[in-house]
This record gives sequence, C-alpha cells and structure tokens, in this order.
Amino acid sequence: MTTHLARTRTRFLPFNRGKFGGAGNLPVPLSRNGYPTSYLWEETWVPDSVLDLVRQFIYEVREEDEKGKKTGKRFLIFPRYQQLDCIRKLVSDAREQGTGRRFALVVDEAHSSQSGEGAQGPKAVLASASLAAAEEQERGSAVEGEDELDNAVLAQMARRKQPENVSTFAFTATPKSKTMELFGERRSDGSFAPFHLYSMRQAIEEGFILDVLESYTTYRSYWKLYKTVEDDPRYDKAKAAYLLKAYVDLHPHAIEEKVGIMVEHFMAKSQHEIGGRAKAMIVTRSRLHAVRYKLAVDRRLAELGTPFKALVAFSGTVQDGVASYTEAGMNDFPELQTARTFEGPDCRLLVVANKFQTGFDQPLLHTMYVDKKLGGVNAVQTLSRLNRVHPHKAGTMVLDFTNEADDIRAAFQPYYETTILSEATDPNLLYEIQTGLKAFPVYTDEDVDAFAQLFFSGNATQDQIYAALSPTVGHFSQLQEDEQRDFRSQLADYVKLYSFLAQVLTFLDADLEKLYIFARHLRRLLKVDREELPLEIQQNIDMESYRIQQIGDGKIELERVGDKLEPMRTKEHGETPPEELEALSRIIADLNDRFGIEMGPEHRITLSRMMERLQEDTALEVAAAVNTMENVRIAFDYKVEQVIQEIVDQNFDLYKRITDDPAFGDAIKNYLFDQYLVRNRSDRDSSN
Repeated sequence: MTTHLARTRTRFLPFNRGKFGGAGNLPVPLSRNGYPTSYLWEETWVPDSVLDLVRQFIYEVREEDEKGKKTGKRFLIFPRYQQLDCIRKLVSDAREQGTGRRFALVVDEAHSSQSGEGAQGPKAVLASASLAAAEEQERGSAVEGEDELDNAVLAQMARRKQPENVSTFAFTATPKSKTMELFGERRSDGSFAPFHLYSMRQAIEEGFILDVLESYTTYRSYWKLYKTVEDDPRYDKAKAAYLLKAYVDLHPHAIEEKVGIMVEHFMAKSQHEIGGRAKAMIVTRSRLHAVRYKLAVDRRLAELGTPFKALVAFSGTVQDGVASYTEAGMNDFPELQTARTFEGPDCRLLVVANKFQTGFDQPLLHTMYVDKKLGGVNAVQTLSRLNRVHPHKAGTMVLDFTNEADDIRAAFQPYYETTILSEATDPNLLYEIQTGLKAFPVYTDEDVDAFAQLFFSGNATQDQIYAALSPTVGHFSQLQEDEQRDFRSQLADYVKLYSFLAQVLTFLDADLEKLYIFARHLRRLLKVDREELPLEIQQNIDMESYRIQQIGDGKIELERVGDKLEPMRTKEHGETPPEELEALSRIIADLNDRFGIEMGPEHRITLSRMMERLQEDTALEVAAAVNTMENVRIAFDYKVEQVIQEIVDQNFDLYKRITDDPAFGDAIKNYLFDQYLVRNRSDRDSSN
C-alpha cells in the first residue's frame, strides 16, 4: 500500500490482517478456496468499501509553517488495515449494541484514571435521566428519614455505573488490569480480552514502529564509601542505605563519569545516524539530577569543541545550594519553545526529568541514555519515545545505567502480543476489608450512618464534616503506631477498590457506599507519624572510588506468547517490621561489599516546605472557611499542583515520585490535604 508514487523511491507499507500475533496473513483453510490476500478484493476494494474509504478515512493534510500559513505541500493519510478494521468493527458493534446511546466517549491512553473518582465527571455530564427515572425521583423526594437517605445513597451508587446513554471507546497500547476489566470483553472462561488488537509485535514487523529493545546496553556502577567522623553512630539500616545510595547518585564524580560515557557514545556511534541528524535523550531520576546532568553535558561538549547543544526539560525552579535553576533559564528561551527548538539541527541532546517521557513525538530521536529506575507501563512509555519511524532511521540504541535487562523484559512482555486479564476482581474483597476495619475500635456502624446522613443532606460544610469525624479521629489516635498504619492502609484499600468495582458491578448494599464516603473523608484526617530520615548521615561520609562497567549488550528478546494480567488484589496487612539499627561503619561496609547498585527501598521525605506554602495562601484559607469539604478540595487541588511544580525536596526525588506514580502522587496530595485541614482547624481553634 502506498499513498505516493515516486518511481524507485516509492515506499510501500503493509496492509495485512496479521498472522499469529505478527505480520502477514493467515493461510486459507482447506475447507475453502482463495488466497491469504483474498480479503483485499472481497472486502476492501468492493465499491461500497472504496466509497467509505474516500468519504471517512483518506485524509489530505495541507502543511502549514510555524505561523499557520500554508506551505503548498500536501500529503495523504491512509489507514493501515488494523485501523480500518477496528473503526468499522466499533461502528458495527455500536449499531448493534448502542440503541439509545446518543453520546460517544472516546478515551485516549485509557489507564487507571478511568477507574476512580476522576472518571465520574464525564459520566455526570453525559448521563441523562429517562422520564421514568425522573418520575421515580419525584416520588422519592416525598420520602423522609431513613428511606430518603437510602434513596440518596442508591442514587449515588447508580451514578458510578457506566451511563446507559453513552458508548465508551477506550484506546491504549499499555492496558492495566483495571483498564481491561472496565473496557475489555468478558469471555466465557471469566477472563477479559480487548475488543480489537493490533499488537506491538505486528507493528514492529510491519515497520510502523521500531523495536527499541533491538540494541540495549546495560551498565553497573561500582563504588566504595568511607566514614569521615570519628564516632560510629547507629542508623536504621534500610534508611541509611537509601540515603547513601542517593549520595552516590548525585555525587559530581559519578555524574561526570556517566556523562563522559554518554557524550562519547553519542559522538562516536549516534550522531551520524538518520543521515547525520540523530538526536538523543538523557532520562534522569529527578529535577536536580537533570540540572547537574545539563551542566556536565555542556562542559563535556565544550571540551570536545562540538557544534552541538544540549537542552533540558523540567518543571518549576530547582534549588542547588545557593543557585536557582529553571528550564527557561538554562535553555535561554521560554519553556514552551523547548520541543520546537529541539527540532533544530544543532540541538542534539535533551536532558529530561519527567517531561517528554510520554506523548513526545520526535522521529529523529535515535538514542536514549537512562539513569532512572523504570518499571511496568512507565518503562514501556519512556523507551517508546524512540520507536517513531523515519525514512533514514534503521534502528535505535539504549544505554541503561540503572535497570537490569530482565526488568525491562518483564515490563514489555505483557504488551508484546495479546494481553489478557485472567479474571475479574473478586467483589468479596470489599467485605473482607470491611470486616477487617470493623475489628479496630475506631468507629461503629452508627458513626457511618450519621456521617452519611450529614453528607447526603447536600449542604454539609467543612466544619460540620470535621466535627462529625473528630470522635473517630480521636479513637484512631489511641491505637498503637503499627495499628494506625494498618488501619489507614486498609481504609485506603477499601476506597481504591470500591471506586473501581462500583463502575463494573451493580451493588445493592447501600452500606458499602456509606462506608466509602465515610472512609474517603476520614483517611484525609488520619495523621500517621512519618518516619524521619537521618539526613546528617550524608555529612559523615565521602566516596573513595567509583567506576562504571558494561554488563550487557545486545537485543532483549521477548517471547512470542500472549501474557496475562492479574486482577486487583489487596495488600497483606500486619505489623511494621522494627527498625534494624546498625553502626554507620557496618552499613558502609555492607554497601561496599554489594557495590550499592541494588539498594533502593522506598522512603518518605519531609513535605514541610510544601505545607508552609499552602498554609500561607490566603485565598485557600478563605475558601476553607466558607465552603463545603468538596469545594475546598477543588481549590486545594488547584493550588497543590502549583506548589508541586515549585517546591520539592531535591535530594529524594519527590517530584519524580509524584509525577511518575499516580498512586503515590494521590497519596501525597491526600496527605497534604489532611495536614492542611488539621492545621487549619488547629489555627482556628487557637484563635477562638
């Protein structure tokens, strides 16, 4: 298939159905005559199909310059077979199944955001009540007391379901288990499969995208530390190991060593690719890393006397010692021009920290240097920045200084061919969590009912909600620290699980919705003592040696089999393991023995600077004093997004964690909101 004839330079693209998960066409069964390509003249080139192609699918693009003026260049966009097949099947299915559905909700890059509260907005806008429902609502309005509350709760539960007047079409290359359960087709064995599939393997084999795992080189860092103080203080082993690893990762010598390998590799291996126009991306683990990498790359390029430039992309302002850095300041032009400027012939390297790692389309991007832990969907999306095709682009290269080849293989395998969800999420998990929560002496069924009565009255203020939950918060504070963590974790599990299941199942138990509303508001007020990291440990050590060694080179092979995702599970709850105190000298010795590269446990860091900014915001304070809890949260969410861009703890990659991991980001925002409510209440109480 081609859209432009250019003699010997004509580029033909496949128009195949696919064969066993890859390119080609299935052989013709012995029971019928014909050829593997018979579908072309039997289905595609018949008159009605050709007219449909011309009318609905073939699109002429008239190229425009930066100022919006037409350049006179024109080209055709023609669908590949899978696009044509997918749309026709979707339309056919909508005609058969969609009677009365007047709206089409198209979800691009469908992920977990469609499984929680964030998905309720579009549903509420598009849903329209029938006359029968309106009549029922009128009758229900005359009911009072407990029946009125139950009606309100059941109405709220009904709104969580997919609206009957909406057809939803969700597209994604990297579905998660919740995405499959929400939008996939349930099969007879209880598993879920996509409605239509164009696999990564087939797209690679047909030449529509490149295989980013074809040339993948991994490195490992080896280093030794030594103690610089006479004393031998004792620290929690896991926390100390994390801080010492962070110290090494940000050490100037470590960054200079890695940058040396990156720049020299680019100059020797990459710059001549794609007709001498190849570009590279350096993926760093935090904004502070991005700043230091940019400075180091600039120095190395200047030393080599190359004409090339490096750009940097990160959000907000980064404080490194006494110096402040912004993307615009380091690039010498406004932030909005970074992507456009990177298209220039001299701009060959782009250093990023959580920007341009998803959705960035630059066909000249040939090489990626990774110094950031990647996993799951994030690994696939980040590395896939390289997969765009170009007439002169024969392949890609990745140099990875942080991840193991097996981890990258595990991230890509579920999305290489067919992705199936093994089974639906077990709704009984909700009742198990509900039973577990009741085992704590924190709240009673009467507390939940009373809060639901207040919430569904429709005019509850923040003060009233806080007052209603205060006794429960008091009971929570009487628990032991481990019990507090366990209770709060189970409460969060319930909120997460119910918000998802309520969209795919019809619950008739109003108590589940009441507990969900109660839990969603309560967990914002539950303060759990945060573990403090022994920051002074980084002042007590220095680095003795550091070297980098290549440990792997070649293609990361994926298996030609479908893969199964597992449904949502709840976490095992139990006692938090006690701190394991070790002398600093012993911790350093253990890390030196292991060379430190596998140490990376998750730890919390202080958010006090962000909290101070929020507390100082007078507009937010006024909103909190006069609005309902829901409206206060809307105002808070708007402000906290600004604060996240401006204030992060650079040493511990807070910004990276918030933007990379939606679940972690939500937890941080909820924590900040909880603290804001508590402090706001405390300030007002002290002023009265």
